[in-house]
Amino acid sequence: MPRFLVIYHTGEMTSDLKSVADAREAFMRWAEKTGAALADVGEPVRSAVSVTRDGAGERTVPGPFMGWSVIEAADGEAAARLLTDHPFISRGGVLRIIEPV
Repeated sequence: MPRFLVIYHTGEMTSDLKSVADAREAFMRWAEKTGAALADVGEPVRSAVSVTRDGAGERTVPGPFMGWSVIEAADGEAAARLLTDHPFISRGGVLRIIEPV
């Protein structure tokens, strides 16, 4: 079954401790419901360094990257359906689905 990289980008999300704890709980419920289709739960990230031809460093990019997961689905549409109730979206985040070549 094809695998898709799901990347998490902030939107207009709150980041107070209670909101973050609630988000983790909601994610775990979503992950349990998604089952084996969630091939790799992934990881959240704290910081990122951008690398360009000018070197590496902290550079601002639109919608900061917050983490990643890998899902398995028959195709891109099926992958999108798996994510329609992802709790990250309800918190104002944006998910991008990337299909490897």
